[in-house]
Amino acid sequence: MPFDIRAIRRDFPILQTTVRGKPLVYLDNAATSQTPQCVIDALTHYYAQSNANIHRGLHYLAEQATLAYEETRKRVATFIGARSSREVIFTRNATEALNLVAQSYGRATLQPGDEILLTEMEHHSNLIPWQLIAKERGAVLRFIPVVATGALDLSRIDTLIGPRTKIVAFTMLSNVMGTITPVRELIQRAHAVGAVAVIDAAQGAAHRPLSVAEFDCDFLAFSAHKMCGPTGVGILYGKAEHLEQMPPFLGGGEMIHTVELTHSTWAEIPHKFEAGTPNIADVIAFRVALDYLATIGMDKIWAHEEQLTRYAAQRLAAMKKVTIYGPGLEDLRDAVIAFNVKGIHPHDVSQALDFEGVAIRAGHHCCQPLMRRLGVAATNRASIAFYNTFEEIDLFISALERTQQFFGVAS
Repeated sequence: MPFDIRAIRRDFPILQTTVRGKPLVYLDNAATSQTPQCVIDALTHYYAQSNANIHRGLHYLAEQATLAYEETRKRVATFIGARSSREVIFTRNATEALNLVAQSYGRATLQPGDEILLTEMEHHSNLIPWQLIAKERGAVLRFIPVVATGALDLSRIDTLIGPRTKIVAFTMLSNVMGTITPVRELIQRAHAVGAVAVIDAAQGAAHRPLSVAEFDCDFLAFSAHKMCGPTGVGILYGKAEHLEQMPPFLGGGEMIHTVELTHSTWAEIPHKFEAGTPNIADVIAFRVALDYLATIGMDKIWAHEEQLTRYAAQRLAAMKKVTIYGPGLEDLRDAVIAFNVKGIHPHDVSQALDFEGVAIRAGHHCCQPLMRRLGVAATNRASIAFYNTFEEIDLFISALERTQQFFGVAS
C-alpha cells in the first residue's frame, strides 16, 4: 500500500489530542509508541468475546483464547524471520527477556574468568543483568568504547574478543544517539571465538526490517509497546539449541511436564520459560499491531523515519547554542536525536516544550554510563515514529526557539 501519512494518523486516536489548547506533537516514541485503533479494538474484543485462561481449559472460550495467543507466537516468528515459533518466548518486556538470558543461559554456562563483552552505550536493561550474573559467576565485563561521533570504536576489537569471551551483548540501535550498531560484524566476531551474540532490539525492531536468520544471532529481545502494541509484552527469540539446554527462569504452573513432591521435569520450549498465567489479552493484541506494521511495510516505515530524522537533525544543527550528540549530519542515524540547549537544563527544556504541546524526553535515558562518556548528566531526546510529520518537526523547532527566548539564551 502507498505510504499515506494522513490516513495513518487517523488510525491513532491519541494523535488528535490537544495539550493546553495546542495540537499534541508526540516525539517520545523511544519511550513508548502510540497505539492504533485496531489494536485497541483487539483488546476490547478479547475481554468481551474470548476472555479465558489458556492452554489448560477444554471449553470453547479457553480454546479460542489459546488459539489466538499461539497465533501471535507464529506471527512474531514470521515477523522476525525465526525458523520456528518454538524459538519465541513471551515475557513482560525486553528487560525481562534479557534477564532471562543472563540468569538462565549465563548461570548455566559462565565460569570464573569468562568474559562478557558489552558496549558503552547499552541501556541499563542490557547492562545490569550482566553485572549481576558476572558478579555471581566470577565473570569479567569488558566494553567496546564509544567515540565522540556516537559510533563504536572497533579499532581494538581484536583485544576485546578472545578465547575467554563467552557472551557478546549489544544494542541494535542506541536509544540515546540513534547510532546503528554493526550487528553482523559483531555477531561474526562473537561466533568466531565460540561466543553467543545477544541483541537488545528494543529500539531497532520498531524502525527497520530485521531477520534473526540473516543476523544469525543467538538471542534477540524487544518489546511490543515500542511497536504500536500494548504494554506488558516482551519477546525473547532464542535459537532452539540454546533454549533446549537452558534451565527454567521461573517456576510454577504451565512450565512443567511432571511434578513430584521433591522434584519436577519441564515442558518443552517455549513453554518451559512461561510460568503462570501470562498477559493473554495484550499478547493477542500484539498480533494485530504486527499485522498493522506489516501492512504499511517496515521498509516504508524506515524510509519515512529516516527522512524525518535527517530533517529534524538539520533543523536542530542550524540552531545556535544547541548541541547534538551522536552521528553527524553526514552519517546515518535512526529515529532518535539527543541534544542540549546551552544555558537551559534538559528538564526545563522538556517542561517548556510540554507547555507548547510538544512531548520529548529529558534525563539520562537509562544510560548513565553513556551520559558520563558524553560528559553530561542528562540530555533532551526527540524520538520519531512513522506517524510523525515534517509539520510536527517544524512545530517542535518553533517551540524550541520560543523556549530559548523565554530563558534568555536565544542567539
